[in-house]
Amino acid sequence: MTAEVHKYTLEQVESLELKPGTEHEVLEGWVPELASPEDLCQALEKAFDYRGDVTITTKSGEKIEAFIFNRYTAATLADSWVMYFTPKAPEKRKLSYAEIARLEFSGKDRAVGKHWEDWVKAYNEKKAAGEKNIALHPESLE
Repeated sequence: MTAEVHKYTLEQVESLELKPGTEHEVLEGWVPELASPEDLCQALEKAFDYRGDVTITTKSGEKIEAFIFNRYTAATLADSWVMYFTPKAPEKRKLSYAEIARLEFSGKDRAVGKHWEDWVKAYNEKKAAGEKNIALHPESLE
């Protein structure tokens, strides 16, 4: 059994690298209307994909600034939950969907404006300028 070897021209490789990416919704600052269980579930799915903090207001009135990193949607809100970190507590926390009264996309979305095309453009500019050992590093999150 032999591996198939493909030879591509530079133009073919660059055309593959510059395919359009997924467009992301701008959610920063959004406060979704949570009129139904479906609204809440959809908003929490977006919060899971969001790369910033959200502020959760519970039905008891507590406000939680959090980064949601996991969720589970079951048949009922009481059996569904999100897991999150807060800046004030290092441990993971879990909250039932049934306890959530309000959700706000309050933190800066760290993924906005970060596109593969921008990285390739910066790389090509450095390469065209004759730079060697080019290393492009991600921007600081702060």
